[in-house]
Amino acid sequence: MPRVLAALLYALAVVVARLPWRWLGALGDAIAARAVRRGSRESRITLRNLELIQPDATPAQRESLRRDVLRVTARQALETLRFWTRPHARNLEDIVEHRGAERLDAAIAAGRGVIVVAPHYGNWELLNQWLASRTPLAILYAPPESAVGDAFLQRVRAAHGDASRVTQIRAEAAGARQLFKWLQGGGVVGILPDQQPKQGDGEFAPFFGRPALTMSLLGRLASRTGAAVLIAWCERIGEDARGPRFALHVEPVDAAVADRDIATSVAALNGAIEQVARRDLAQYQWTYKRFSIQPDGTNPYWPDCY
Repeated sequence: MPRVLAALLYALAVVVARLPWRWLGALGDAIAARAVRRGSRESRITLRNLELIQPDATPAQRESLRRDVLRVTARQALETLRFWTRPHARNLEDIVEHRGAERLDAAIAAGRGVIVVAPHYGNWELLNQWLASRTPLAILYAPPESAVGDAFLQRVRAAHGDASRVTQIRAEAAGARQLFKWLQGGGVVGILPDQQPKQGDGEFAPFFGRPALTMSLLGRLASRTGAAVLIAWCERIGEDARGPRFALHVEPVDAAVADRDIATSVAALNGAIEQVARRDLAQYQWTYKRFSIQPDGTNPYWPDCY
């Protein structure tokens, strides 16, 4: 039954994604405006995040950025439907600038494994498709609570492409062991590193000046396997009648990410992510409760963001 319902969701996504981009852009803008007007949960979370990371900004400045974040987020959801339901080769035509792709090729050729740090910035689903066009890879992901949602993700991330190019590994103990083996065999692993892990699975480190519980798995993988660590993202740099245009970036990260000291490793990881997010704050995922677990046990989102 989950697969059947996922197939129906996919069919609906195909219909929506086939609308002209100017219609989809207008729809995204309307969704964002409604979220602000009605004070949706995502809108409240975004504002709280901006209060946490920009304590010196004026209310007017934060409000302007909140509107930008929600507009970009809504448009991203619709553009992602297009990426999930169109041939991957067509999607890659939307990447009009490539900066640092040779770094990935060189790291793969070295044969000691590659970890790609993929922040929730720009469009990470398009990044996944670009990576899969260059090499087989494993993607670590947190499965949705819904079996239907999980089946849908499994389908869209393989649609129009060679499913054998992308291995989706669940973020759990068995998955971590799979990643170690994958890297030891010289493979490429993509990790979205900026979602909050469960307590006991991470370490606190500064992120935009706030303590953020951060995954320690990435650093352990790097230190134990000797894999190269790169950070990559697909950044929106404009749009035309066909839709948004992107620039692909691949850059090295501070070697401290692979430090055996966990505190040092996660601090370097957050520093790398923050550097990317600061390029354009509106393109980062601020609708997520990144700071809900604090060292003193408080939750800055409670109760207003629930």
